[in-house]
Amino acid sequence: MPGPLEGIRVLDLTRVLAGPWAAQNLADLGAEVIKVERPKKGDDSRAFGPPWLKDAQGRDTAESAYFACANRGKKSLTLDLAQPQGQAIARELAARCDVLLENFKFGDLDRYGLGYAQLKKVNPGLIYCSVTGFGHTGPWRERPGYDFMIQGMGGLMSITGERDDRPGGGPQKAGIPIADLITGMYASIAVCAALAHRAKSGAGQHLDLALLDSLAAVLANQGANYLATGESPGRLGNDHPNITPYQVFKTADGSVIVACGNDNLFRKFCEVAGCRELADDARFVANGKRIANRAELTRILSEVMVKRRMREWLAALEAAGVPCGPINNLEQVFAEPQAVARGLKMELPHPAAGKVSLVRSPMRFSETPVQHEVPPPTLGQHTEQVLQELGKSGAEISQLRAEGIV
Repeated sequence: MPGPLEGIRVLDLTRVLAGPWAAQNLADLGAEVIKVERPKKGDDSRAFGPPWLKDAQGRDTAESAYFACANRGKKSLTLDLAQPQGQAIARELAARCDVLLENFKFGDLDRYGLGYAQLKKVNPGLIYCSVTGFGHTGPWRERPGYDFMIQGMGGLMSITGERDDRPGGGPQKAGIPIADLITGMYASIAVCAALAHRAKSGAGQHLDLALLDSLAAVLANQGANYLATGESPGRLGNDHPNITPYQVFKTADGSVIVACGNDNLFRKFCEVAGCRELADDARFVANGKRIANRAELTRILSEVMVKRRMREWLAALEAAGVPCGPINNLEQVFAEPQAVARGLKMELPHPAAGKVSLVRSPMRFSETPVQHEVPPPTLGQHTEQVLQELGKSGAEISQLRAEGIV
């Protein structure tokens, strides 16, 4: 059954993560995605290893796990965009595509004749999505942007990590490149919205996505807390800034996350913990009171939680309907019965590794289900196919290869 974007063709000029993540989402949704890569080297992330995918004998291949995470479902075309012939082929492709994704520095593609204003002339319906560190306007538009620096500049690291007055205190980045990933997600949404607009108007448009903008947007309640008070929130480790108890507690043999999102859940928690009196204590009777007396409540509950084993707490709290959970490593994540039932880990055939394990898309459709069939491509795997579809003859393709254009 075709996906919801079946019939949409995407020209993916992006590399590393934010742009490729957006393009992979579109591929998951059924779009045909043609990934343009530099001859010989390809996407920078192809070199981001180890780890590398293993072949059937357990030996390293030349395919990085990093590249595999963001490029399934795509065709790989090698093309030198610095050469006039490469630029001409890219223009031919753009004229036949619905969407173009790019994450070049501001103004770079204009020099190649591949900017939005230039390609709009050959394809007025083109959805042209630019992904940069700081956007196409403002004094920083020409600066490069990388996830780590954006996590710092965008405020995330100021609210992530343990408090400075505690052991291990100080700013921390997220364990994943969240600025890249969230920008890719916003780009995917923007492209789909632009396609819906084009379906009504026939007009394409330019989409300007920035890592800094995207990270600021997902500051969510923390951003709203600042805007409401004028005070920058600090780091609270694993504590929630607006709710308590909503944190990690040590038990006799491990740690447990407890998430009491309202007063009723706090009361249930107290009953399970054998300290019903806390739910009626004037200091803790309502969430606002608990926030004001967070330190004392945490001290009391920490003494209670350490008296039982982790699995005892999880069983008792789950039975009472109190949200809780362990802190899993990734092996434990994919072994969880729920993860197995939902098929979060999947395998696809791979031309170099034999097969590759990947994380399934979380998007589930009742009528147009996501079909995972195409693995991350090897470098230039589909070059000949894509060029033949443009009408290039075998002799022309051979000449392009000889000249290093593809």
